[in-house]
Amino acid sequence: MGTMELLLHVLEHAFEDTVHLVPFLFVTYLVMEFLEHRAGDALERFMARRERTGAVVGAVAGVVPQCGFSAAAATLYAARVISLGTLVAVFLSTSDELLPIFIAEGAPVAQIAGILALKVVIAAVTGLGVDAFMRARHRGHRHEHIHDLCEHDHCDCGHESMLFSAAKHTLLVTLFIFLISCALDGVIEVVGEDVLAGFLAASPTLSVFASALVGLIPNCAASVLISQLYLTGTLSFAAMMSGLLVSAGVGYLVLFRTNLHVRENLMVLALLYAAGVAWGLVFAATGVAL
Repeated sequence: MGTMELLLHVLEHAFEDTVHLVPFLFVTYLVMEFLEHRAGDALERFMARRERTGAVVGAVAGVVPQCGFSAAAATLYAARVISLGTLVAVFLSTSDELLPIFIAEGAPVAQIAGILALKVVIAAVTGLGVDAFMRARHRGHRHEHIHDLCEHDHCDCGHESMLFSAAKHTLLVTLFIFLISCALDGVIEVVGEDVLAGFLAASPTLSVFASALVGLIPNCAASVLISQLYLTGTLSFAAMMSGLLVSAGVGYLVLFRTNLHVRENLMVLALLYAAGVAWGLVFAATGVAL
């Protein structure tokens, strides 16, 4: 593949990874603008009452194909509209490219439904556990508000229409995702999926750790590769689950773009990686497979 052909290929993939997020991001920012201008403190009281069940709702929403809801959840968490447990639940439940790949390869409907249902249950249980732990530690939401995101982007949303403000935030985040996706797609093309496949299939036990690590790559290529290797028998069910549980796609990019607390973002990554590995080891030890 020549340099120009490679460049066009990378740009095409980055565009495909980014364009479907625009509606999710725009609607999310539009809702946030409405809440900030109309709901006021009532929003915080409403979310406080819903915190104990937010992870369950997040787990169900996240299972929708692609990573649109993970991107939306990252933005909502940055504004402290949802809890950490809800964010974790959405990320763990996100199926990204799992469903299209399994359908394209002719996987049984019962198998697909079972894996998605298992992801929802794991996401809800883990998310509820995280929120319970945070409450026990008396660590609730920080006091950031939605307007802090505007200050981060140096915009003047208070004097603009909600539609214009939502469009501006969407454009900034979309551009960021597109540029990072170009870089990631370029690296993956240069390194080669064969190298990643060999890394994942190193050994039955280590593959659980390796698969979760690859799943953290904020790109749809991660979930595509993990799904394909499982369907061809290269990866075990345990390794596949550990990787797909953390395959939240560009949700990670949105989190680092919108949330001001870098150490907190790294903690979220570590938490999700640990959860993916832990559940993968549980499946490996029990022999559960679908």
